[in-house]
Amino acid sequence: MVVIILFLLFISEFSTTTGQLGNSSITLGSSLSPTGPSNWSSHSGQFAFGFYQKGKGYAVGIWFNRISRRTVIWTANRDAAPLSRDVQLIFTSDGKLILQQNQGESISIVDRDLPPASSASMLDDGNFVLKNSSSSVIWQSFDTPTDTILPGQPLLAGQKLVSSVSETNHSAGKFQLIMQSDGNLVQYPIDVAKPETAYWNTSTFTAGATVSLNLDVNGKLYLRNGTGFNIMNLYEGSPFSTGIYRLTIDADGILRLYSSSSDQNGDWTVEWSPTTNRCVPRGLCGLNGYCLLTNQNPQCVCLPGFYLTKPGQNNSDCERNVSMSKNGDIEYNIIALEDITWEDDPYSVLSMTRQACIENCLSDGNCEAALYKNQQCRKQTLPLRFGSQEGGVTTLFKVGNFSSVGKESRKELRIIVILSTSISFFLAISGVVIYRYAFKRVSNQGNDRWAEDVALRPFTYHELEKATNGFRDEVGKGAFGTVFKGAISNGKTVAIKRLEKMMAEGEWEFQNEMKSIGRTHHKNLVRLLGYCHDGSNRLLVYEYMTNGSLADFLFKSERKPIWEERIEIALSVARGILYLHEECETQIIHCDIKPENILMDEKGCAKIADFGLAKLLMPNQTRTYTGIRGTRGYVAPEWHRNLPITVKADVYSFGIMLMEIICCRRSLDMDVSENEVVLVDYVYDCFEARELDKLVRDEEVDGMKLQRMVKVGLWCIQDEPSVRPLMKKVVLMMEGTVDIPAPPRASFASSMSREAHN
Repeated sequence: MVVIILFLLFISEFSTTTGQLGNSSITLGSSLSPTGPSNWSSHSGQFAFGFYQKGKGYAVGIWFNRISRRTVIWTANRDAAPLSRDVQLIFTSDGKLILQQNQGESISIVDRDLPPASSASMLDDGNFVLKNSSSSVIWQSFDTPTDTILPGQPLLAGQKLVSSVSETNHSAGKFQLIMQSDGNLVQYPIDVAKPETAYWNTSTFTAGATVSLNLDVNGKLYLRNGTGFNIMNLYEGSPFSTGIYRLTIDADGILRLYSSSSDQNGDWTVEWSPTTNRCVPRGLCGLNGYCLLTNQNPQCVCLPGFYLTKPGQNNSDCERNVSMSKNGDIEYNIIALEDITWEDDPYSVLSMTRQACIENCLSDGNCEAALYKNQQCRKQTLPLRFGSQEGGVTTLFKVGNFSSVGKESRKELRIIVILSTSISFFLAISGVVIYRYAFKRVSNQGNDRWAEDVALRPFTYHELEKATNGFRDEVGKGAFGTVFKGAISNGKTVAIKRLEKMMAEGEWEFQNEMKSIGRTHHKNLVRLLGYCHDGSNRLLVYEYMTNGSLADFLFKSERKPIWEERIEIALSVARGILYLHEECETQIIHCDIKPENILMDEKGCAKIADFGLAKLLMPNQTRTYTGIRGTRGYVAPEWHRNLPITVKADVYSFGIMLMEIICCRRSLDMDVSENEVVLVDYVYDCFEARELDKLVRDEEVDGMKLQRMVKVGLWCIQDEPSVRPLMKKVVLMMEGTVDIPAPPRASFASSMSREAHN
């Protein structure tokens, strides 16, 4: 009898365990909505997949369901706008997992190129999976982590975690953890993943391309190579642990391993982290701001005389407080910020004493700050970034005394200098001081009579004439002017654009546009370094792109870019245009999107040039048509119809260029057969005939991706601006998260190309 009872208990325990490992299957036709039912839970109830609150709307994600404080560990389409209450999540009868909006638009939760699924499950390990009719997993959330990994979820080579904006906003934030293909696990700021900007790494850069980051159920965190060998243990864990674990890169940029007892009253405990110093993450503070710890909490402090551009947001950029016109002599002083360092990007490095460094910076019109350490004077220009505390480094910051300002203003300036020289001591005692006194460094070079409100370096015409050897090395010419290669005083190679036929408004027009352009920062935009506003001369100084233009890459290079390279270039350009249209401080319509205005850096990254310059041109400055800004073949039909010009004009130009990128040829080519001369016609003919492979002859490409890109291009070149998608929709379509209906044939692009042909 005892044996039977023990056997039954064993069977019961086995059944319970099996049930916990097993999972409730979600069948075709199932659906969720924010108003209920709103989620599918795992068999044990530990995890849930469904709708959670995001701002004033909702998002779809996965969270721990049995912990009192909801902890989201994965979010679908994390950078999309919050969803409305009337949205539905549907596991359709044909095996697709989509969001259905009330206006009929559907958005995919997973890659649309997947084969149809037969079932779905929220597993007890936190993994949401789709399975085919053979019960094989065809998609899983574990393959697309956001900011967290769980036990049994490896972070493979090439994958990364990206922090959230905050604990409640799970959009992509400012930091990333990358499992690099060299075997090194590294943390970077989100936009600058290069060795000098890393703020933590495992130093396993010789371990090879098969290394992965792993977390087991006992909390052991380790790196393992492809042969199964553990090359590094980051945290040993506990073999007797009964809790649950997660590894998260938090919104503050710190990587933390958490544990919890997993009951309703349980909360998270930090088991391991590579640092306890919350000022370590680079980029925690904005431009011209540096991080200080106050009671172990990070606080961002602006440079003296600067203020936060977004009051209340501690990590926003810092700008100068007040602009002062140059009326009279300027006497410069140096403020010493002890134990404060920045990203080291000097234009000049000198070996000298500290006092000599101060005197050298004061006498150098280009020097705006200097980092002094180990008898080295490293001179810098603004903006400064990645500011933090570091022993043995002094920031020597240059400010000006204006003899023309009133007594009260000069008194305020003196107060700033006195306070700033003892800033470290003052902050250590009383916390963070935000300086809001008014002073402004104004260039004393050339005839630049207006104050510098953006962190751009001013040049005289003579300096740029000398830098270009008399404007001899011409590297390009376009609608906005001529571009010359040059080398400025610190030896840095730059591209200098001499603008032609400027707007009659002159000074203020130019000033306002410089403010707008100077505040744009995106990895897919060519960086503006400086300007010249000297008499009637208007010149811009840009970073030099060593690999020329996209036009060179597509049409002239002996090695044509492969399909994946071309798609990445197209997506990069689309994201750059989206930033100009919707994400930068002032909306910018480019007006001349074309391959010649897409430049390639040394890493093959595509960057948009000439953004923000259209307003600087005189009304009659055009390339081929009076009153039209842009280039024949890329200009939208509304230019010819005297209709208002909106962001949709750039969408049209992008569509033409996208088809050139897809096919690696010009939109008009006289050296091909008659039916292929006009690219837009040929593309549509191939689309209708389902013969898209003709567009990429001799290349093996993903047919679904090719069709997707072609459909995006055809929608972008529609005649009516209202029919064309916005760039945000274009990016979503290219990424495969939005359904793309079949586009109609566009007549304008075809007629313009045929007109040019004839």
